[in-house]
Amino acid sequence: MNGEQLRMRFLAFAVRIIHVSAALPKTEEGLHIRRQVLRSGTSAGANYQEACGAESRADFIHKMQIVLKELRETLYWLQVVRAAGMLPAVRMGGVTQESDELIAIVVRSLVTARGNARHVRKG
Repeated sequence: MNGEQLRMRFLAFAVRIIHVSAALPKTEEGLHIRRQVLRSGTSAGANYQEACGAESRADFIHKMQIVLKELRETLYWLQVVRAAGMLPAVRMGGVTQESDELIAIVVRSLVTARGNARHVRKG
């Protein structure tokens, strides 16, 4: 998967997060979780965009760590939604699985970037 394809996945993920958050109950709990999942779920892609324009390998790694942090937080809130029965699984439309997949992609990218950084320092 190239960078543009991943950017498009993050964009689609943000849109799915918007739809899931809009479907949450209009209760105090639902509104709290809506704000949390909306913030973390949409910021992951924005932070990925920032990582793509990183000024150095270290800057790229730092920004990708932020992407990973936001994705993990989003996954947590999605798990809360499911565990609390706030939305049926069918209404969540596989967004939890997409979150898992994006986490795996970002982790692999970080492993590669860190490995390349070590290789450059040794060379």
